[in-house]
Amino acid sequence: MNFAEKICEAACEGAVLLKNKNQTLPVMSGENIAVFGRMQKNFLYSGMGSGGSVHVPYTTNLTDELLAMENEYISGNRTDGPVINKEVLAAYEKFIDENPFDNGGGRWAGEPWSQKEMEVSDQLASSAAKVSSKALFVISRNAGEDKDLEKVKGSWYLSETEWNSLKTVCTYFPKVAVIFNTCGIMDTNFINHSDFSDHITAALYVWQGGMEAGRAAARLITGDAVPSGKLSDTIARDIEDYPSSKNFGNEKQNIYAEDIYVGYRYFTTFAKDRILYPFGFGLSYTKFSVKILASEIENTTVKVTAVIKNTGSKFAGKETLQLYLNAPQGKLGKAERVLAAFEKTKLLEPGESQQLTLSFNIEDFASYDDSGVTGFLYAYVLEKGDYSVLAGTDSELAVTLNPGNKKCYTVKETYAVQQLTQAAAPAVSFRRIKSSAEKPGTVEWEDVPLNKVNMAERIRKNLHCGLPFTGDRGIKFDDVKTDPAKMDAFIAQLDEKQLSTIVRGEGMMSAKVTMGITAAFGGVSESLHNYGIPVAGCADGPSGLRFDTGREASLMPTGTLLACTWNLPLIEKLYEFEGKELAANQIDTLLGPGMNIHRSPLNGRNFEYFSEDPLLTGKMAVAELKGLHAGGSAGTVKHFACNNQEKFRNVCDSAVSERALREIYLKGFEIAVKSGHCISLMTSYNPINGHWAASNYDTVNTILRREWNYTGLVMTDWWAKMNDCVEGGSETLKNTASMIRAGNDIYMIVDNDCAEPNGYGDNISECLNNGKLTLGELQYCVKNILNFILKSPVSSRPLRALKTTVFFESKNIKPKNEKVVSEKEDFDCTDSSFILSVDHEGIYNISGTYIKYAQDLSQSVCNIMINGAVAASLECRSTDGKETTVNAAQVGLKAGTYRIELVHTKPGIEVKRLSFSSEVVTPVSMGIVK
Repeated sequence: MNFAEKICEAACEGAVLLKNKNQTLPVMSGENIAVFGRMQKNFLYSGMGSGGSVHVPYTTNLTDELLAMENEYISGNRTDGPVINKEVLAAYEKFIDENPFDNGGGRWAGEPWSQKEMEVSDQLASSAAKVSSKALFVISRNAGEDKDLEKVKGSWYLSETEWNSLKTVCTYFPKVAVIFNTCGIMDTNFINHSDFSDHITAALYVWQGGMEAGRAAARLITGDAVPSGKLSDTIARDIEDYPSSKNFGNEKQNIYAEDIYVGYRYFTTFAKDRILYPFGFGLSYTKFSVKILASEIENTTVKVTAVIKNTGSKFAGKETLQLYLNAPQGKLGKAERVLAAFEKTKLLEPGESQQLTLSFNIEDFASYDDSGVTGFLYAYVLEKGDYSVLAGTDSELAVTLNPGNKKCYTVKETYAVQQLTQAAAPAVSFRRIKSSAEKPGTVEWEDVPLNKVNMAERIRKNLHCGLPFTGDRGIKFDDVKTDPAKMDAFIAQLDEKQLSTIVRGEGMMSAKVTMGITAAFGGVSESLHNYGIPVAGCADGPSGLRFDTGREASLMPTGTLLACTWNLPLIEKLYEFEGKELAANQIDTLLGPGMNIHRSPLNGRNFEYFSEDPLLTGKMAVAELKGLHAGGSAGTVKHFACNNQEKFRNVCDSAVSERALREIYLKGFEIAVKSGHCISLMTSYNPINGHWAASNYDTVNTILRREWNYTGLVMTDWWAKMNDCVEGGSETLKNTASMIRAGNDIYMIVDNDCAEPNGYGDNISECLNNGKLTLGELQYCVKNILNFILKSPVSSRPLRALKTTVFFESKNIKPKNEKVVSEKEDFDCTDSSFILSVDHEGIYNISGTYIKYAQDLSQSVCNIMINGAVAASLECRSTDGKETTVNAAQVGLKAGTYRIELVHTKPGIEVKRLSFSSEVVTPVSMGIVK
């Protein structure tokens, strides 16, 4: 099976069937169906931002795939297939021609949540109903980086046109299937609204399935594939039912008042009547039975054996067994149930069975006491009382088992499973909810425990010992590759400037790595290169490789869809293909998986993440990491931590209790780290309890490194800001010393060729001199970076030259109403295309002067093309409205004429001038780009 087929398989398996009455789905052979909704042709395959910016070799849409099936059916190449209503299709094709897809001008986060939709007339619907027996209605939503969903029509809710058109379709069709081609869940309560006369008889979330999204959806709708996905989030009746809704989207501070009660933990405990579709829910085209053969508890290990049987007669299918743990409320208060284990069956034919054995340790689900109310302050504890195990196929259908012929496992006295120290607790008071011990299911409120740590003293006690500077002793990086024990001696050779250079990653589009990827780091200067330190490269994003040169790569389904597969072996195999694609492109780590918790369904970046549940999140991340490693590369888990909204994401303080932080928002990362497959991690933009994540000593050093024993690489998010590790206070991107002190190894990113000269003017040297940073702390971060490079594919490749020259051959292009410029002059870029006339062959430096006014974290890229090939790129986040001149690339040109084009792959940069200056006049003797 190739990569594309595996993508399609995953996209099929993550689709969730919510409703299917009157045999609406699948569409039967030869059945005429009418497909409504413009997005049948403009099918979405990924969300917006860095996680979805993959240049794909192709995309698929629903209608074209259904038509292909119909044509094969008619021609006799397949035994069954749908018949598409051509009148409805023609109406949408005409509408789309007159109303093209709105991509927001290609601007960062510019694409709207939903596209302009065609109003379905009574005439069209009634005419279609005379021919077609069923209708499909496609609804799409998009959001992403820097663009949350909002509680408005056309975003979370249906637009007026969608509502009216769906109502019209339901008037004439008794069987209507709503197909959700969305970045995540949206308002789903409408499918049962009286306006639609109970004619919405089926609802299927196909999400965004990557480049195979359309083909996967068509296979599901026709029964070529059978839905087996399970919801990774709870779908509530209304957006206001989610407890995070009252504290979402704030600019300065977001209070996590719901505490540990996120998603189904909240709804099963306090608001079961507000559940529309429960966590873990999903239907199939067939039916299954679950029979528990045995359940037992030995010490604190639970083991459950069950037989799953396909009791249907027509369709094969897969089912997922889920185990939940119910803990006593005790003094801390607990969620009514928590996911503890899961496993999906193989594809079961009608009548076929499979035996599954699931196990978990109750101690792994201990609660964290951040107040000392149990008598064990700052510890994970099992409170005394009865612990029950539940099994089923979703969080609500799970029933209580009798392990060892007992209804529960009883803890006689409260005890500490793991004693820790306070870390990353709030500094500002607020109140959080908890479940009442006397009246389970009733909300109580309590003050959150506040920080009591003397951070300055904690840092002082845990300072890293410095290595005495030795200067160059002739130890090269190749020597370290042969004998890793020489790493310390190697690092001791590096002076302050060299060490500081290593902890600064360089910009996107760097020529020191594969062109077009997100960053370069390691031996980025001549001095470091002379020691043999290679330059490693990383690339966006969780679902595929982003090349800002326009280079094509495979695009996988979104994180939410993959989580809904609940199929770890499938995800591991999918990401093995991705690992091979990374290795083939000489990329050392993928910036993913994304694994932030779905705290609110409005978070625009949820599509990159997995679930509202930390166990499912952690297990999915491990599967991806294992696959990437098997394929020959690595992953960088992100964003650590609490990146739970996009609006004001780089300034809004996540005010969260230490308990919720540990049990919910860090738990998935902990699972990934302790699996041993995580060797790279990215911190987030936001502050956590007053300390920006990139310089948050407790989350990175105390918890990640010291408690979890993580020895891998930690990088910042791009253009992150930091504040003081002790005092907190205002943030700046120049406070790299605090980043280093926190144990965050590398700053991402400075401009290309700016790591060595300290182009951003950070405070590393200043703080080394005034004692606010020690040499040992800097050396520690460098060691983590070099250890990562040592384990990376780049260490097995030949050392690459820092400067490379791309040679182009003149095609003697004749101008067509284009201006002609000489290499001897700087020329303005009023036009996006012009002809360059070169008199002498030689090596030329391309310089560009540009300006960008935006102050946000959006990324803009303008490629400089020579004869249709990328020669150089200008990229930035912002120039603060000032003209900036940079050396973009070095190229070899023969005498003649060339077409120069400016292609804005991410608009925002205004290019003022270009210059082609001759560096060396010499015959071109290397390869030619044609």
